[in-house]
Amino acid sequence: MSLKVLIIGGVATGPKTAARCRRLDPEAEITVIERQDLVSYAGCGMPFYIEDVIEDFDELLGGATIRDAAYFKNHKGFTVLDRTEAKRVNRDMKTVTVENLRTGMAGELPYDKLVLATGASPIVPRIKGTELQGVHRLYNPHQAKAIKDALDAGAREVAVVGGGLIGLETCGAFAARGCHVTILEMMDRLAPNLLDPDVALLLENYLVSKGVKVAKGSPVSRIIGEDGEARAVETADGRRVEADIVIVAIGVRPNVELAKEAGLKIGSTGAIAVDEYLRTSDPDIYAGGDCVENTHTLTGEKVYAPMGSTANKHGRVIADNLNGMETVFPGVAGTVVFKALDWHVGVTGVTEGKARQLGYDVVTTLCPRHDYSNYIPGAKYTVIKLVADRKTCRLLGCQVAGEGDGVKRIDVAATAIKFGSNLKGVADIDLGYAPAYSTAIDALAHAANVLRNKVQGNAHGVNPLELREMLDRGDDFILLDVRARDEHGAQTFRDTRTVNIPVEELRERHGELPKNKPIVTFCVIGVRAYIAERTLRGLGFKDVAFLDGCLKAWPFPEYLTG
Repeated sequence: MSLKVLIIGGVATGPKTAARCRRLDPEAEITVIERQDLVSYAGCGMPFYIEDVIEDFDELLGGATIRDAAYFKNHKGFTVLDRTEAKRVNRDMKTVTVENLRTGMAGELPYDKLVLATGASPIVPRIKGTELQGVHRLYNPHQAKAIKDALDAGAREVAVVGGGLIGLETCGAFAARGCHVTILEMMDRLAPNLLDPDVALLLENYLVSKGVKVAKGSPVSRIIGEDGEARAVETADGRRVEADIVIVAIGVRPNVELAKEAGLKIGSTGAIAVDEYLRTSDPDIYAGGDCVENTHTLTGEKVYAPMGSTANKHGRVIADNLNGMETVFPGVAGTVVFKALDWHVGVTGVTEGKARQLGYDVVTTLCPRHDYSNYIPGAKYTVIKLVADRKTCRLLGCQVAGEGDGVKRIDVAATAIKFGSNLKGVADIDLGYAPAYSTAIDALAHAANVLRNKVQGNAHGVNPLELREMLDRGDDFILLDVRARDEHGAQTFRDTRTVNIPVEELRERHGELPKNKPIVTFCVIGVRAYIAERTLRGLGFKDVAFLDGCLKAWPFPEYLTG
């Protein structure tokens, strides 16, 4: 007798499970239920469609071959019932009660194995005005098309409510189309669940330099309308932002209602609890994608980390296990990458803040480096932040931000974290090198070596946040600019404690510096500042450190001249 596999939910996990299951079992009866009219689409491509990088709407749906019910039947060999909603899971009878949303007819579908791929829904704040025309939640291609149509009709004032992943990606799309964009984030920094404050500030400075306005620290209190259309957004502290397009992007929550009503276990994150085989608390029901929680591979904690890549991996694992292969899904490392205008931003592992919460003896570094050899035209900077455990030198996390190819470094760091590598291991990886692809010592390896120097006591860094506190407190120290005089004259710290002695003159002029005061050295990216620290320590100066990331990673432009 053929296996009856019933899958609730399309888009990523559902179709992936069905397609792999069909390849593994040509005889299985496979049915996918999807309540929307779009069965499978490139949701992660929607910001690029809004930006006009993708011009044809159908490209989001599969291009020349639209992935509708007929496509899956003819090309993949399984049945899709679109515009069909699962109303109830009857575990005792192993059936699902469904309703055809076109006809209103109800029925029962039997299963041997059930897969829940019910996804997630955007969180809508409980504020006045979310129902107004012009207020959008970017959760399917129809929403993307409505937004793009509004832009094509002339809308240009955009308020993005939420400075997380979706908010930042859509912000870039709007800015690229010449819109006036304001990001409203209720927390004290952008991407608060992804980035540490120092990296988040660098991203914010970049966006502001490109004309994006950023309002932080106050939640949106209402959306103001006129004649049924959005006109402005108001925050709790009284700020008003004019807007004819409002994007509500404050996050998503897992769709777990079916699972709850069926008595399945819900995890601590609020998503469906599954084991390493993606089985729910019912051994005949599996679940995957944005409706389930995952295990963080580094911390062992349960996390809610909805990502399209994870959803597709889940589909493959579930299909394997439906066919007796006992495939384990090992979890996630929290790897996220995104594009904000021309910056590439990413994170993997844990942040500095999270590592400290976990009790690690944390050591970090900020390293700005070119993505490939600077004598090749087009080389660009990326700032890399590494987080490691001082005791074991194990790499715990990596963040990148900049115009350069930081995503390549995130991928290497994610691999290193998966296999428990220490900093030396990261520096020793035999990466591909050619001047057009990387520097001779890759940017990530360089950052690992800087951190190794810190652990070994051969380098001492001061984080930009620490230096700002020193400046604001009025600490008695020397801020030593070791760049050339013309560089110092063009831009330096707006502070009387700043002294300029080029690094090549330091041995001759070190007598001008007091040995009884702390000294913080800086340059552009850190190389000369590090050399200066080593030089001064060799000359008998005891309290010397360099500014992590130096001016390239300094996130407080108001402290600088020029």
